[in-house]
Amino acid sequence: MALDIITTQRDQGLVVLATGEIDVSCADELRDAIDSAFEQKPSFVTVDLAQVPYIDSTGIGVLVGAAHRALDEAIEFSVTNPQRNVKRVLDLLGVTRELGIVAEA
Repeated sequence: MALDIITTQRDQGLVVLATGEIDVSCADELRDAIDSAFEQKPSFVTVDLAQVPYIDSTGIGVLVGAAHRALDEAIEFSVTNPQRNVKRVLDLLGVTRELGIVAEA
């Protein structure tokens, strides 16, 4: 399954919406989209995983790296709407809090 990424502006921040599986073959696409978002110096960057049924360790590493960069650059960062199986992996790895996981209604 190919990864599609759309970045949209919301208020003073940016939302990176990913659709598809995030694995070693496409994690660079997610990294590039998040890096581009940070370069715009928004007040926040949110990565929406509502349409991501699978993420591997490479993809999780991209998200953790983005969380660290956000701290360094004083940009609020969060990951929203992870599907149940994705959230379970994030919980098991202990990165849920670090990623600012938010489940929207």
